[in-house]
Amino acid sequence: MTKIKVTQTGSRNGCTQRQRKTLDALGLKKMHHTVEHDATPQILGMVNKVHHLVKFEKSK
Repeated sequence: MTKIKVTQTGSRNGCTQRQRKTLDALGLKKMHHTVEHDATPQILGMVNKVHHLVKFEKSK
């Protein structure tokens, strides 16, 4: 299965509670923290909801 790396680039300050919970569900704790997930539709949907706060790329 394809993997993606997700890195938090934006601050949680000023975010809605829903966006904070999405970042928590992705496992992102603080700025510049990177996690790796399988590229499932659920994960891609969460990344899409907070696309302005994260950077993602396909990993090898």
